[in-house]
Amino acid sequence: MTAVHAPGTGGRLLDIRRVDAREKVTGRARYAADRVPENVAYGAWATARAGKGRITRVDTAAAEAVPGVLQVITRFGPDELHDVGFLMAGGHAVQSLQPLRDDRIAYRGQPIALVVADGLVAATEAARSITAEYREEPFTVRIDAEGAESVRQEEAIPLPFLADVRVGDADAAFAASPVRIDGTYEHPAQHAMPMEPNASVVRWEGDRLIVDDTTQNANAVRFGLATQLGIDPADVEVRSPYVGGGFGQKNAMHLHLGPIAVAARRLGRPVKMVLPRPQVFHLGAFRPNTVHRVRLGADENGELRAAIHEVDQQTSRHDLFPCESTTVSSRLYAAPAFRGEQRLVRTDVQTPGFMRSPHESPAMFAYESAMDELACATGRDPVELRLANDAGADPVTGLPFSGRHLAECLRRGAARFGWAERDPEPGSMTAEDGSVLGWGVAAGCYPGGMVPVVARLSAAADGSVDVAVGGHEMGQGLRSAVALLVARDLGVPVDTVTVRAGDTTAAPQHLTAGSWGTASALPAVQAALGELRETLGAPGAGDLDVGAAVRATHKPAVTVEATTLAPGQTRKDLAQLDHGVLAVGGPVYPEFVTFSWAAHFAEVRIEPTTRRIRVPRVVTVVDCGRVASPVTAAGQVRGGVVWGIGQALREESEVDTRFGGFLNTTLEDYAVPVNADVHRIDVDFIDEPDLRFNPAGVKGVGEVCMVGVSAAIANAVHHATGRRIRRLPIRLEHVL
Repeated sequence: MTAVHAPGTGGRLLDIRRVDAREKVTGRARYAADRVPENVAYGAWATARAGKGRITRVDTAAAEAVPGVLQVITRFGPDELHDVGFLMAGGHAVQSLQPLRDDRIAYRGQPIALVVADGLVAATEAARSITAEYREEPFTVRIDAEGAESVRQEEAIPLPFLADVRVGDADAAFAASPVRIDGTYEHPAQHAMPMEPNASVVRWEGDRLIVDDTTQNANAVRFGLATQLGIDPADVEVRSPYVGGGFGQKNAMHLHLGPIAVAARRLGRPVKMVLPRPQVFHLGAFRPNTVHRVRLGADENGELRAAIHEVDQQTSRHDLFPCESTTVSSRLYAAPAFRGEQRLVRTDVQTPGFMRSPHESPAMFAYESAMDELACATGRDPVELRLANDAGADPVTGLPFSGRHLAECLRRGAARFGWAERDPEPGSMTAEDGSVLGWGVAAGCYPGGMVPVVARLSAAADGSVDVAVGGHEMGQGLRSAVALLVARDLGVPVDTVTVRAGDTTAAPQHLTAGSWGTASALPAVQAALGELRETLGAPGAGDLDVGAAVRATHKPAVTVEATTLAPGQTRKDLAQLDHGVLAVGGPVYPEFVTFSWAAHFAEVRIEPTTRRIRVPRVVTVVDCGRVASPVTAAGQVRGGVVWGIGQALREESEVDTRFGGFLNTTLEDYAVPVNADVHRIDVDFIDEPDLRFNPAGVKGVGEVCMVGVSAAIANAVHHATGRRIRRLPIRLEHVL
């Protein structure tokens, strides 16, 4: 059961459909996994069963004997697959390690052979029949195990935005504080479970490569394949109009694409590959294991004097996945002295990566749990404590925030939740069914990023408007937000607006992630609308008879283009877009700092005998600037809260310390919330446009809505039981 209180409706429930809702529920929306071109062949990986080492022998005889098998490839030549590079190191791929180029095994689950067959069953059977022998080496899959190698991030990756955060002398201020909190919090590795697994279809038309891929970064796929295959990027076309869930796991080019492109060229026919779920766990990015030590120093009233946040984050041996946890913890409250230190710990796994609020959510579990401990230590109400430490400007740079309504999120959320009725004594509240009741609160923030975007609008004589824009539709509602903006601006029916996204032939496609998709696309579309009005000689505002205006030009259609950059960006950043690499601005801009903000209030009920934990209701209030598409924004918040419930109570990727790799690699074994776990989620928005950030006044909502949820639930569990939770997920043994 959910409730959405949308802005400007007097508390009424909105009933505005998604513009692509009918296509999705009728099956007309086509995903990469749905594509079945004529004469398609199917690819399948055989993967390593050693934790680390060298391949000494691969036996493919049984695979080659399977009827329908066309190719079994165990090694690509150096001229067939070139280095493509890790996305976060200036490359295009999910990791720098490209399988089938040498005999090295970096981790269990790494591909050792590619099978291509006439049918999927034959390809799968053949891949499973491949065996190998290895010269095994010691491996480490946990950051606290022998063999893990720790490096200080600011030394290993000397980039300003990844440096340690230092404001004042936090260690001295902490030592001198009358009240001190010192806690260590652990967050496990986790994997995103998008409904559509990684899937690709490639085919050659002469020298031109056509790719249907489930990706959040069509440009990375385009330029990555061009680099890997040694061809012109102009000869690579990537289409990803719909992504069946991304969550950061599809942020970069996956490493099956180059091999199946080579196989397709050898065979002269299309090749399709859909990774089975266990291979997604070992070939895709995952949220790394992190350990956070948080120290808070305060006066007797709980006003912060110092905060210290140290993080150890897992990475692979072959890449350094950067940590940005202290970016958010240093901005949440007005601590006059702050020190943030981040260390990367090399282990024998594939390179970790992004998963919805990748750093921010674990960081806020730790930081907001410590704030709750501070509230208990000083005897202050947890909401009052947070309000007392609200920041008027960015504590790190001293710059103003472009918009910050966190205090209003807390006040409004407390009122909606009924926080005033909370008895502060742990274990003092009981539900009508005899369950122990706990109420918890936590805040969260997420950096406000923007990227260069090109938007092309074409208005036709029949009154229809076609929009081609940089961005990917992953279910977050980008297409709906763009269509609603055009419809409202021009005064046309929304069903006359067509939005094309995720297509490299329509517009350059920067990575859509980090909650910057809508915040970047809408300003470009708004600028293009201005260009369209000027070209048509129409007034700068008000309803427009688009068809009549176009017919007056004596042309069948009028096309315009606009390009927007993040504040402070230059043409150099636009050139990054033209080369398929990252060009992200923010959250620190020349004149201000931008974040989205949220407050979460959670109720837990703990059954007195089995100690089963339920979350019957959550209230979430978000400050994400102007709400461009209320229904899709509310859906994003509800989804983020469900993710937070899973983070708090269910999800953990279990590592196998005996043989390497991950153990629970199917939907049967990897526990995520189900309908029985999700009850009332009450969503509200501040809906104050952040016009300093961009002309559309919008900020990201899809990630901040998760940041702090697990902390609110953990704090509620403490309120119910008196037991402080310092490791996720919360299990029965933690509250027995």
